Amino acid sequence: MHYLFVSLSQRFDDTTINSRSSEPTQSTAVSDDSETQLQMETDSNHSDSGLTPVISSRNKAQDVYTNWHQRQQRKSWVCLLVFVTTLILALLSLLIYFNIHLRAQIPRNDIQRLITSWGKPGTPTEGRSHYPTDFSRGIIPIPCHSHNDYERRVPLYDALQAGCISVEADVWLRDGDLLVGHTQNSLTASRTLQSLYLDPLLSVLARQNAPENTSQSSSGQPGLPFAANVSGIFETNTSVSLTLLVDIKTAGRATLPVIQRQLEPLRAKGWLTHTSDDSTLVPGPITIVGTGNTPFDQIQAEKGNRDIFFDAPLAQFWGEDIEAVSTNRTVFNPQNSLYASAPFSEVIGKPWHGVLRPGQVELIRAHVQAAAAQGLKVRYWDTPAWPVKVREHVWDVLVKEGVGVLNVDDLEGMKSRRW
Repeated sequence: MHYLFVSLSQRFDDTTINSRSSEPTQSTAVSDDSETQLQMETDSNHSDSGLTPVISSRNKAQDVYTNWHQRQQRKSWVCLLVFVTTLILALLSLLIYFNIHLRAQIPRNDIQRLITSWGKPGTPTEGRSHYPTDFSRGIIPIPCHSHNDYERRVPLYDALQAGCISVEADVWLRDGDLLVGHTQNSLTASRTLQSLYLDPLLSVLARQNAPENTSQSSSGQPGLPFAANVSGIFETNTSVSLTLLVDIKTAGRATLPVIQRQLEPLRAKGWLTHTSDDSTLVPGPITIVGTGNTPFDQIQAEKGNRDIFFDAPLAQFWGEDIEAVSTNRTVFNPQNSLYASAPFSEVIGKPWHGVLRPGQVELIRAHVQAAAAQGLKVRYWDTPAWPVKVREHVWDVLVKEGVGVLNVDDLEGMKSRRW
């Protein structure tokens, strides 16, 4: 009995143990199912979270484009509004201007009608608005030398328009003619001393000294002006002589006679500054000066009726050799020379920090006085051209100290000066 009870107890315990041991298996199965479902939900959530940034970025890009497009539209409208407003204001300004201008053109009385129609063809005043000397009307001659004048767009005339009283031409003897240019490579048969300078000067002076504008000469023959009645280039001051500085680049002894021959038309009219038989200087509207390879002894050999003068070397008017300087000063005089010239950078030197030193100013003054004592005019070339402030300072000093002419490349800068 006892044995039976023990057997039953063991079976009950085994059954209990087996049942208990089977419970974790069921729980594990349930847990596995839950984890599987959680994993699916998690994957689903991850999948949804991956799409959300893409959709968000697309929305943002669309918003940015929409805002940019709206700003562009606003800018376009603003630009259009500004353009239309500007156009309207411009049209109104033009209407106001033309209204005032046209009203001013309408004569209100006979005086205004006369002024408006003055000199026009078909009116009683036809031909009265023009004068034979209108070529240089209103141009004030100033002491400037047009350096390398032939390189300007319009040789001679640009310098005359600026009021220069001296122009420079480099000449080369080639095939019996005098070609004008800075170097041999720049020479052409059409640009000659005669075509660029001598013929134009002859034409201008013919207009300025038309027979109907001159008095009868002492011989009683009309149309032959004498020296006292000859008019120069400039209408505002007819007594000013224009200097033509001829820089001979080829052999001087062969070139100078050609220059003398080509000057014959001006010489025949009596329009060249010259010396008379008794060596008296007779001023004329044109003064010819030879420089470069011009032979001084050939010029000096022309005792009477000399009409080509020399560009004297200024350096020989000053120096430590007093005897040589004294001799040179007696050689060059108004009967054979006009200018006393030298390169500024060599005889004066460069400005110190853009300003001429007192010693340099004193030297300029001494040069001017030494040349003036011989009746000559000082001309410096190679003066500072830049900076403009330094150039203006040097020009101011040279004018104040009384040089004959300023060597000029910039005509516009020269014209703007207050003379």
